[in-house]
Amino acid sequence: MTKTVILLGSSRSKGNTYKIVQQLMTRLDADLIDLNEYTISPYDYESKNRGDDFLPLIKRIADDYDRLIVATPVYWYTMSATLKIFFDRLSDCIRIEKETGRKLRGKSLGALCCGSEAMPTPAFFTPIKMSADYLGMNYIGDVHTWISDTDIEEDVKDIINDFASQLV
Repeated sequence: MTKTVILLGSSRSKGNTYKIVQQLMTRLDADLIDLNEYTISPYDYESKNRGDDFLPLIKRIADDYDRLIVATPVYWYTMSATLKIFFDRLSDCIRIEKETGRKLRGKSLGALCCGSEAMPTPAFFTPIKMSADYLGMNYIGDVHTWISDTDIEEDVKDIINDFASQLV
């Protein structure tokens, strides 16, 4: 059985992206990790940040999960700073924690974003796809979602359900 984790990378732990993730989790058996609950410092070439939460977190993810789905709001046409810092720190898995980096090979990576508009941002998922490729992970797809007011519209629920069906 494939073990899945969703990594929520939003500045608001209970914001619109969380609502989308909750909808996805009604269709997908997955654990949720809110990156806001961890202290993850920006990438540091001298690795002075080894004492933060990133290395224990990525080791747990690499050991416990087969499939990772990153979830982020669309901030200024790209992923959130929270998720970007997490991706930047994956460099640690290439430089100082190579064993963990090797454990990521062959795992699956998918992505979802939540914006305020139905129109997706061009090339939004490209950095995530390329990161998966660089790490030897299988990119399993992505989905653009949106919340116009406060509730998830039925057509967005259908998009989320279609994405979940592709993953099952």
